[in-house]
Amino acid sequence: MSKQWIALFSHTGSEIVNISNELGRCPNKIITNKPPGTEDIHEGIRDVYYTSAKPKAQDYRQLLDEDAIITLHGWMRIIPGSICRSHEIYNLHPGLISEYPELKGKDPQKRVFENDALPSGGVKEYNKVGCVIHKCSPEVDSGVMIMERSTGNRFYGEKGLTEYLHEMASGMWISFLEGKLEC
Repeated sequence: MSKQWIALFSHTGSEIVNISNELGRCPNKIITNKPPGTEDIHEGIRDVYYTSAKPKAQDYRQLLDEDAIITLHGWMRIIPGSICRSHEIYNLHPGLISEYPELKGKDPQKRVFENDALPSGGVKEYNKVGCVIHKCSPEVDSGVMIMERSTGNRFYGEKGLTEYLHEMASGMWISFLEGKLEC
């Protein structure tokens, strides 16, 4: 019997749909913190469980099964430490935080092109871009890294990079989940 899979999202859920189509199976449970009836949820997302915009530990305990593989797909919330320790939770981050830890957090693709000046007066250049899958911890994007993919930064803008990383992320999730779920 294959392992239970629970997927959480805060945006549209399109990544979950893409991954499910490639794997030939859907998550056993899909959870979002968007309000019911939200128009921008991908049409392929069905049987969604809704939680509050800012779930508390008790919300996670009610919704998450301890023996499931739990994946975060743009889940824009920090999960309490007690939940991280008692569950097998993984996040994909669309920033190469193994090489550029300053890209932890929201919108790393945007920050690659902001080119903020460094304290030394220089400009930070991101020669490589990529994604990492890491085990969740209560600190933002700080858990043990499980998988990483990168490429040279040949992108001229945030839109092209974002599209490329979205494809990279889907491929990484598929590889990761095939091994974990016995697909």
